[in-house]
Amino acid sequence: MAMSDAEKQALKETMAERAKARKKMSPEQLEQEVLDKIAAMAPADRAIGEKVHALVKKVAPNLQSKTWYGMQAYCDDSGKTVVFFQDSGKFKARYSTLGFQDTANLDEDLMWATSFAVMGWSAAVEKQITALVKRAIS
Repeated sequence: MAMSDAEKQALKETMAERAKARKKMSPEQLEQEVLDKIAAMAPADRAIGEKVHALVKKVAPNLQSKTWYGMQAYCDDSGKTVVFFQDSGKFKARYSTLGFQDTANLDEDLMWATSFAVMGWSAAVEKQITALVKRAIS
């Protein structure tokens, strides 16, 4: 099965991120890289990406911004990704995705959601994402 052009680009971004990780980028450099990724998004995705970024920085200031597979992401003290935002343009999807990795404390019974479609921003969306991020880092 051949990879799509978007998948090939994501792989290239991942390899570049790993090379940068070996160079030990400063928190400020990692933050700037995320801001650059957000700035490069299509306007509708960028609006959501900026709001996600501001919310995570406010609710979970202990998480470090970084890129992860070419997406904006936030990691814990050990460098493991907790939450990420995949803009719809990344793989030409009809919606953006807010996702959580296994380091997030979202466990609930025997099954729980780890990703959520995001098509816009409202007070209700902000409230839901705030609750998820708070729970993820608890």
